[in-house]
This record gives sequence, structure tokens and C-alpha cells, in this order.
Amino acid sequence: MESPLIKKMKKKILVIDDDPVVLRFLESILTDNGYEVYKANDGIQGLSMLDSVKPDLITLDLQMPEQWGPRFYRAMTKHPNHRRIPVIVISGLAGGRYSLPKAAGFLAKPFTPEDLVQMVKVQIGQEEE
Repeated sequence: MESPLIKKMKKKILVIDDDPVVLRFLESILTDNGYEVYKANDGIQGLSMLDSVKPDLITLDLQMPEQWGPRFYRAMTKHPNHRRIPVIVISGLAGGRYSLPKAAGFLAKPFTPEDLVQMVKVQIGQEEE
């Protein structure tokens, strides 16, 4: 029997997208599936949140007005504490999967919630043991 004092930690996901509708949609899917979600409106805000949030995974839009996803990704992977965070690219750009070949996964917009959740579970599971 598990001790009530030991609380399982929710996995943290940083969602970076400039579209507020997409941010709310992703937040809803991920929180409904037991993840703790943090939102950033662009890559600049996402970079500023990395140290405080310490996400287990990042979902990243490619095309954003302030800082494109590939630029965020390059900056993130230069930092030793962040370079191993898996990134799932979520984009409506044709050929977007080739923009970040080292990304952990790619989902083309539109996508199903089940596809997202499955991809997240493959990368980070659900709860910390």
C-alpha cells in the first residue's frame, strides 16, 4: 500500500503556441490526462520559463510572430540543462516535420487529442514513480 505522504508528481508540459485557441485546446487535452500545463505565447516567453518550470516535455508551434519554433529549439538545446527535454512539434506548416529533424515527434494540425496523448505518453509517461 502506498503511503499517503508520498504524492505522485504530475509531469510538466510547456506548451508554446501563439494561437490562444490552440493553447486552450492543448491545455484542456493535457490537463484532462493528468499533466501539469504551462503556456507560452511565443519562443521568447518559452525560453524565459524553462528554468522556473523545468518541463518534462515541450510542445512547440513552428510559425510564431515573435520567435519561430526552430530558433527557440536552437537556443534551448544550447543550454546543458534543457537540451534533453523532448520536443513535440505541432504545426500546420507543410513540410514542418523537416524543420526540426531531432524533435521527439511531429503532429500536423489538425490532429486528434488521442494522437497527442499517445505521443506524450511514449515520450514521458504519465506520472513520476
